[in-house]
Amino acid sequence: MAATATRFRCLNAPPLRHVSRSFISASSSSRTFATEASTPEPVPKRRPTYFKDKLNAVPSFSEFVGLPDKPLMPEDALELRTAMVGPPGKKKQITRLPEWLKTPIPDNSNYKKIKKDLRGLNLHTVCEEARCPNISDCWGGSDKSAATATIMLMGDTCTRGCRFCSVKTSKAPPPLDPHEPEHTAEALSRWGLGYVVLTSVDRDDLVDGGARHFTETIMKIKQKKPEMLVEALTGDCAGDLEMVAIVAKSGLDVYAHNMETVEELTPFVRDRRAKYRQSLAVLEAAKKSVPSLITKTSIMLGLGETEEQLWQTLRGMFPSLSAKTITNFLVDLREVNVDVVTFGQYMRPTKRHMKVEEYITPETFELWRQRALDMGFLYCASGPLVRSSYKAGEAFIENVLKKRKGVTILGDEATGMQKAVV
Repeated sequence: MAATATRFRCLNAPPLRHVSRSFISASSSSRTFATEASTPEPVPKRRPTYFKDKLNAVPSFSEFVGLPDKPLMPEDALELRTAMVGPPGKKKQITRLPEWLKTPIPDNSNYKKIKKDLRGLNLHTVCEEARCPNISDCWGGSDKSAATATIMLMGDTCTRGCRFCSVKTSKAPPPLDPHEPEHTAEALSRWGLGYVVLTSVDRDDLVDGGARHFTETIMKIKQKKPEMLVEALTGDCAGDLEMVAIVAKSGLDVYAHNMETVEELTPFVRDRRAKYRQSLAVLEAAKKSVPSLITKTSIMLGLGETEEQLWQTLRGMFPSLSAKTITNFLVDLREVNVDVVTFGQYMRPTKRHMKVEEYITPETFELWRQRALDMGFLYCASGPLVRSSYKAGEAFIENVLKKRKGVTILGDEATGMQKAVV
């Protein structure tokens, strides 16, 4: 009986947690302190971060999709804007990209079609390798016959390391593909282009610098499609002018070799094996090999060159101008009878490459275009986004070549000239 009563009392007793709470409250109420405890300061509540806060730090929707912004006043349009970037205490000032250098994001059905074709044909383009800003314009034509692309031969790895170029480099690139000339010619003949530009990486590991590979590709293209116009943007063949002559006599229509910059800046901009006078000799040798051949070169602005240095380079391409009239870069080009010159803004591919010294305004580019034409150049494409293989420039040269051959000239020659001014 006693055991039953004890068990009954235990089962009906309050839970242990209630007992402990009452004990603690009783002991705390009866205990006193000599001094009052300091009240802790309230911790300030931090406002939660919302997704809308991150939206304020990125471009607006109209900027992202490339919608046209409100027109700016001339003085505002040419103003270079700066911004402070970096963590607190280590902020640095940077110059934002000018409005005239911003291009739309490539998003076009024909652009995607051409890219798919290139991947399927296993062809490399300098448009992609060099991160050209005009890729949406050149690849985004109404049809593939209106589009242009610069095919890069001999792989995608260069043996030189110029400070402005983003093409990857190696002392020992992979060997040449012996089937590349045939595959390239077959692909281009089926692609339906009227004007094609071929270029290549520098291959100093080859005895001929890749000149015979270049020549074989051009000859096969002409065999499969004789009416296709071919421009070859070549290297300097390490100064071997016999190899230059072989390429010039391969049947191409335009021989291009880029000077890149003025003589004074060449050692700091280009690879040490690429010399200013050597490049001039390449252009001169190509012209002497085939006098009717159109020769072409390209120059980047914004590297720190001066106006006097540009004059000297241009005059060197045309010897008939007197020294009293012209003083310096255009001078050198005219002395070797270069026909076509292009001016474009240097744009830094990555932080590992040399920085931009100056953003040249569109008005200055137009000034140099007019100066080049006044000096006797057949054509000059000059603008912030102009590159050596420029769609509008190719349209103009194509018309000149067809006019020489007695073909009815196309109606977009004036359009090509207008686009090249940008």
